[in-house]
Amino acid sequence: MSSSKITMQDIADACNLSRNTVSKVFNGRGKIPESTRRLVISKANDLGYKKTSFERESSSITKNIALLTIHMPDRSHYGVNFMAAFANTISRSGYTLMIYEILPSEIKEKKLPSNFSIEQTKGILCIEMFDKTYTDFLCDLGIPIILSDSYAQLNFSEISCDIILMENINSTMQITQHIIKSGCKKIGFVGDISHCNSFYERWTGFCNAMTNNSLKIEKNISILHPDSSIYSNNAWLIDCIKNMPIIPDAFVCANDYLAINLMNSLKILNLKIPDDVMVSGFDNSPQSLVIEPTLSTVQISDKMGTTAANILLDRINCPSMPYRFTYVQTKPILRNSTLR
Repeated sequence: MSSSKITMQDIADACNLSRNTVSKVFNGRGKIPESTRRLVISKANDLGYKKTSFERESSSITKNIALLTIHMPDRSHYGVNFMAAFANTISRSGYTLMIYEILPSEIKEKKLPSNFSIEQTKGILCIEMFDKTYTDFLCDLGIPIILSDSYAQLNFSEISCDIILMENINSTMQITQHIIKSGCKKIGFVGDISHCNSFYERWTGFCNAMTNNSLKIEKNISILHPDSSIYSNNAWLIDCIKNMPIIPDAFVCANDYLAINLMNSLKILNLKIPDDVMVSGFDNSPQSLVIEPTLSTVQISDKMGTTAANILLDRINCPSMPYRFTYVQTKPILRNSTLR
């Protein structure tokens, strides 16, 4: 058989392996048993598969970077600006961004989308992907990966990829500290603290500020339901507030989306913001400037997407470099919702 006609699929069939496994051997990616690696190389030699034929096959492959997400961020989410900056940066290096929305069934079964091509994918960016077992599955693919945020209480020593996060703890502490200095003593937190690592860190920052000021952390005046709950439903939020033993002096919310929905519910209850209840968010979304009163929040750097792209490009060019866990600076912005 002519070597020019031998493909990785031919070798895979001869070894009774998947083409993905053979590809990992030739690309030096992923965790492949030594016995499997030797089998693939031996069979490739037997079939007359030459490195030059592999190079010709590889040279025709499009340079793609995949974005995986469970749902596309809307305009209130930091991911919109993040994705634009990320795509612009990788395009200058000759890469095309391919977007895949991952189905719940694919997460449960630890599968990639049917139209996902491992051979054409040089790197992966994950946004809003917070399932630990699926993250581990992706890391085992042997493809360079960067996570934008991750599952709650992430153990950095147990994960094999790069991660970029916004700074959460100090900024939330600062904005909570401002609310306390304004005279608020009874303060609740809004958001599922197990939703993602950032939410958990914002909860940590809130708790640190309360403890540092000798104030009690009272979960019965917080809304900490799982993120499967209907935080966007005014009636549901109103019931949560009515079931509290008292109306808090303020709410610190895990993001602007939650804060804006909460403010709308408070208005329905004829509670004035900030006179009756102060509210803060996180993300500095466009809506935070439109709602009345304007929302105190935390600004995320618009360079975060560019930074993430450069980290992933470094990983593609040098797969053996140590993994990086990068925090990007954030900045509290005080507006009318916490100013009396």
